[in-house]
Amino acid sequence: MFNTKLYFLIILLLLPLSSSSSSSSIDGLSKILDTHKPSSLSQESAAKGLLKRLLLTHVSSFEFKIISKDVCGGKSCFWVTNYENPSNGSPEIVVQGTTAVEIASGLHWYLKYLCGAHVSWDKTGGVQLASIPPPGSLPHVKKEGIMIKRPVPWNYYQNVVTSSYSYVWWDWERWEKEIDWMALQGINLPLAFTGQESIWQKVFMDFNISAQDLNNFFGGPAFLAWARMGNLHAWGGPLSQNWLDQQLALQKQILARMVELGMTPVLPSFSGNVPVALRNVFPSANITRLGDWNTVNANPRWCCTYLLDPSDPLFIQIGEAFVKKQIEVYGHVTDIYSCDTFNENTPPTSDPAYISNLGSAVFEAMSKANKNAVWLMQGWLFYTDSSFWKPPQMKALLHSVPFGKMIVLDLFADVKPVWESSSQFYDTPYVWCMLHNFGGNIEMYGVLDTLASGPIVARVSKNSTMVGVGMCMEGIEHNPVVYELMPEMAFRKDEVNVEYWLNVYSHRRYGKTVKQAEAAWDILHQTIYNCTDGIADHNTDYIVKFPDWDPYSDTYSSFSRQNNKKSLSTMHRNRRFVLSEVKSTLPQPHMWYSNSDSVKALKLLIEAGEDLAGSLTYRYDLVDLTRQVLSKFANQVYLDALIAFQHKDVVALKSHSQKFEQLIIDIDQLLAADDNFLLGTWLESAKKLALTPQEKRQYEWNARTQITMWYDVTKTNQSQLHDYANKMWSGLLVDYYLPRASMYFNRMSKSLTENTTFEIVEWRKEWISYSNKWQQDTKLYPVKAQGDALAISTSLFQKYFGDTLGQRKR
Repeated sequence: MFNTKLYFLIILLLLPLSSSSSSSSIDGLSKILDTHKPSSLSQESAAKGLLKRLLLTHVSSFEFKIISKDVCGGKSCFWVTNYENPSNGSPEIVVQGTTAVEIASGLHWYLKYLCGAHVSWDKTGGVQLASIPPPGSLPHVKKEGIMIKRPVPWNYYQNVVTSSYSYVWWDWERWEKEIDWMALQGINLPLAFTGQESIWQKVFMDFNISAQDLNNFFGGPAFLAWARMGNLHAWGGPLSQNWLDQQLALQKQILARMVELGMTPVLPSFSGNVPVALRNVFPSANITRLGDWNTVNANPRWCCTYLLDPSDPLFIQIGEAFVKKQIEVYGHVTDIYSCDTFNENTPPTSDPAYISNLGSAVFEAMSKANKNAVWLMQGWLFYTDSSFWKPPQMKALLHSVPFGKMIVLDLFADVKPVWESSSQFYDTPYVWCMLHNFGGNIEMYGVLDTLASGPIVARVSKNSTMVGVGMCMEGIEHNPVVYELMPEMAFRKDEVNVEYWLNVYSHRRYGKTVKQAEAAWDILHQTIYNCTDGIADHNTDYIVKFPDWDPYSDTYSSFSRQNNKKSLSTMHRNRRFVLSEVKSTLPQPHMWYSNSDSVKALKLLIEAGEDLAGSLTYRYDLVDLTRQVLSKFANQVYLDALIAFQHKDVVALKSHSQKFEQLIIDIDQLLAADDNFLLGTWLESAKKLALTPQEKRQYEWNARTQITMWYDVTKTNQSQLHDYANKMWSGLLVDYYLPRASMYFNRMSKSLTENTTFEIVEWRKEWISYSNKWQQDTKLYPVKAQGDALAISTSLFQKYFGDTLGQRKR
């Protein structure tokens, strides 16, 4: 029977939209997507399962119900009320929502703001549920209850590279926790990229490409994201059949749980990236080779991947086959597909007609397989290659599909919003996103005030086409305060008072109010979490990204002479001048606040340990802040060593270089005292997925290489991406960063004592050789913490900052 209602909705989506009608188009899409949602009973059951995993003791205290959007004025919402006529053993609180995600969001809101609880990733301290009253004593809500409607329909989650930086070694147990966390945070539009290589294998074999041919196409497990985007091929590979089968089975579990909870997964689609073997099977196909992406010498073993031109009929055939194969394997779980054309690869021509044809072909491939398909695209290219993507090129791509059939992720809106300068993406619906993290670096950083206001400003702006908020970090499991506030903005219609919010956050995170902790967070809000310089943050502190730099540089010599009259103590106090204002070829770490202020915050947090020493969330924050303070302090120590070298002061060089090396050792000891800062955890999770000794070695090499050298090298040239994914993990500091610094300083000292030239090329040879061996090594590292974090932090504070910590009187 012909479905006139569905037909009418599809026609609406195809009509051109003014910016004022974008929301109605998205409403129509939402209604179509709702047809894929499981039954109310299934979603209620899924929400109950989440509650069991989170708070088993209170399963009988809550009742969950799915309600119609009509109850919420046509919006997605949750509604928390008291249970009517409670009796002994009956539920106390009723949480209703338009999907299981909304129910989970309502549960989380209740636990946060009425019970003082806190939920973060295990690696950032985990949950604080001790403040929740026992069953039978839960706090009541106001008489009419708490109803919160989403001001925009979607809360998006993930970056296409998060799958490699953070998820690569996850099993179902870890994924189950993550999906629960997503639901509690209200995420209803998550990327689901796991296992796609298995689908591609099936598709390409249908086009007469053998499994052997794909060995040179797929990257290794830790580098799949960039192979998928056409940045590289074969690096870290090949993929075993075990990996392909294992990841496909995992993806089925992931999708099943997402769908149960009422989420709309976003699946991948075809952008034109193909294996070279396709040229042999289809010699007349229009296949070109892309340019180099970050290799040392444009090494064809890894770079310059192959692109099937969108004008070729084969493009549509492969793209359609890929989407159809996903539907065949997974079922019809979504209508939204992600595709990123020319991610950090410039198109061969700026001709708007070519770009329009490319976009049309990408969408046609989706829509031929799924007539309701909608294209979700990262807007990253509009920022990173803005010199190419001028208004004509942007419009050509954005308008290459019917209005309402493309959604753009304004990926870096927290720092460099594109929506402001592109007429709201030329009337294309978009999601306001926070990027925040690059490479999964461990660094305390944030723009809390922007997060608390930016999405609101964008949504209420004139002719707004904003349809959601999102988190597009490259790596997760850090900065829990940022990842609590940002998803909450999906439910906020007004700007948030961050100062007040942080006071509540501190109480919830630690389970009690401690004045020193609140005061510390007030400082952190104004410093570490208040970056306003507009610089994309990436941790380039000298410990984790040691400069590949010649200390005889003339530019630095000028800097050294300029500061000859400044005492080192003065430069310590005026460290912002040293790192921010001096023009030098020396790479300079990002520093947007005074480290002396963060030292004050650390002192307060240490003092709060008298009340909070037993809290895992407190211990994580303490270790993280101590690490941050010491690593920033080490930057100045490194500069002091360089100045001593310039002045040919052998004694001072020895003193400062030894101090730098000791800082690495001390930070490593500190990190070893918390389970969440251990190299061993990363390596063991990689090896755990292997079924053969060969896989075990390959996976460990992938894991070690990604966090260190990353990409290819020569004997005398480090990878252009070295330390991009740097981590401050115990084990990595003393066995990788420390030897590198020691080699460098030893050569500097030898140069002065023997009056010889510092041979930068020889240092590179020595260092690269060491790195290659470390990447191939199999040394075991601890997976359990050792030591008292509070005691170590206290000792290091007194050692480096010489201040007696205050003791409070009871």
